[in-house]
Amino acid sequence: MPRLGTAPTTAPRSAAARVRAYVALTKPRIIELLLITTLPVMFLAAHGLPDLWTATATMVFGTLSAGSANVLNCYIDRDIDRTMRRTRRRPLAKHEVSPLGALVFGVVLGALSTLGLALAVNVLAAVLSLAAILFYVFVYSLLLKRRTSQNIVWGGIAGCMPVLIGWSGVTGGLSWAPVVLFGVVFFWTPPHTWALAMRYKEDYAAAKVPMLPVVTTERRVVNQIVAYTWATVLCSLLLWPIAGTSPLYPAVAVALGAVCLVEVYRLRGRVNAGRTGVDLRPMRFFHWSNVYLALLFLTVAVDSLFS
Repeated sequence: MPRLGTAPTTAPRSAAARVRAYVALTKPRIIELLLITTLPVMFLAAHGLPDLWTATATMVFGTLSAGSANVLNCYIDRDIDRTMRRTRRRPLAKHEVSPLGALVFGVVLGALSTLGLALAVNVLAAVLSLAAILFYVFVYSLLLKRRTSQNIVWGGIAGCMPVLIGWSGVTGGLSWAPVVLFGVVFFWTPPHTWALAMRYKEDYAAAKVPMLPVVTTERRVVNQIVAYTWATVLCSLLLWPIAGTSPLYPAVAVALGAVCLVEVYRLRGRVNAGRTGVDLRPMRFFHWSNVYLALLFLTVAVDSLFS
């Protein structure tokens, strides 16, 4: 990890620009995806509409929690973010925010989120939220990311935690239903991330981050994507018997899974046909995987209202 330095900071010209820079550090698009997996689980836990106060507090402080983890990740990765085309416009890479400012901001967000969840929701939700932040920062960002090609497999656990936080926020405990959905996100994360890493393979290589597409062949990467996609789809179907959903959920889960598998086998077909690099079009699968997860969890919420 780079030391807290005195790199020159080019302050934004206005207060609004400074606020935008700090907001950008939280990676809002990633937060949106995490919230998509949180709220539907609260519907499932409540067997319908969750308590408005509980849901609102969980989403607000969950946003601060995810923002904290992302800001601290930006602080740790500021050196490689300057190297990679995909990330070199982030505020720390552009010196729009000082390293110390980012570090303090991330810690404050984490403290506020933990305290807020403990007071407004319950202690278990707060503990799970804090565990997610610490896991993302210390296990993924500091320990795994720059050392192993399995970084995203185990580091992705942090991104699965909102499922447990949403459930515990409503029930005060845990059960097998959120564990199944935790598994869905766990298996979904590697193929989603590896598809993106295939597109930006040169970036990761330049930054010396051993993402799977950097250290092995495209054929092997795609075979791993196929295996994890199958695991995602099969795991998603377990929710039907375990949570007692209506037939709506498995019907939609099968349909979404079928389309996802078609896309992943289309990707493998391009590899088998000898295509490489941009011609593989890995971003097609990447974007579809986002749609898959959003629609699957939306179905969880809808099914909970009518089952």
